Amino acid sequence: MQVVDYNSKNAGKDFVKSLHETGFGVLVNHPIKQELVESIYTHWQQFFLSAEKQQFAFDPEKQDGYFSSEISETAKGHKHKDIKEYFHVYPWGRIPEELKTEILYYYNLTSSLAQELLDWVEKYSPADVAKLYSEPLSNMIIDTPNTLLRILHYPPLSGSEEAGSIRAAAHEDINLLTILPAANEPGLQVQTKIGEWLDVPADFGNLIINIGDMLQEASGGYFPSTSHRVINPEGNDMSKSRISLPLFLHPRSDVVLSERHTQRSYLLERLRELGVK
Repeated sequence: MQVVDYNSKNAGKDFVKSLHETGFGVLVNHPIKQELVESIYTHWQQFFLSAEKQQFAFDPEKQDGYFSSEISETAKGHKHKDIKEYFHVYPWGRIPEELKTEILYYYNLTSSLAQELLDWVEKYSPADVAKLYSEPLSNMIIDTPNTLLRILHYPPLSGSEEAGSIRAAAHEDINLLTILPAANEPGLQVQTKIGEWLDVPADFGNLIINIGDMLQEASGGYFPSTSHRVINPEGNDMSKSRISLPLFLHPRSDVVLSERHTQRSYLLERLRELGVK
């Protein structure tokens, strides 16, 4: 997996090459400032440790708000729920008032970067792949209400967790691209084509981008949606929380991904598989 300098003259080409070969890319010197990310981690850590979170219990239809560990996802093909709680941020959804300005600024900043990254993906797609796109990739997310910012909290481990359960079991993302600043603790791993698990470079300041199922579908498989997971810490690290901030880039509901699927039909299929719809 190649670490690409966002400001280098070959950034787009090198980044898309990494996405094609591994399903992941890592950017440095990008526009998302680390000070902003650290501030968000601190403020949302406090929220997850407060009773206020219960006032934002998730809406099963809208899928916004707070998801407790009791109703957390079970990854496709797995039996145990992930050891995590999280909050779904949409601009139209419910957000704690004291956290709203900062998190929506981050949402809009990262969404703008995502449009540029999608332009890179389209520019450096082979001609026979690019012709599969039903419209320009960056157009697919214009005015979309579906792009999801998830603030994840992986609580400290007590040692009494259910056998076989981990912070995030192996899974693929549903969306076009996922944009993820390095978390405050390590643990993210990606599976190679031969089945090995590799640690994703987690230096603070790295921006990690991975392909989701919808871009794999739209590109006829040229861009692979790669399995990844978050493993449990060991030793003294078991007492540490982990905060993560993935932006799941989703097209508008009516966008045609392929002959088989629109965004809406694909999303509903996967949410049912995850047991949250």
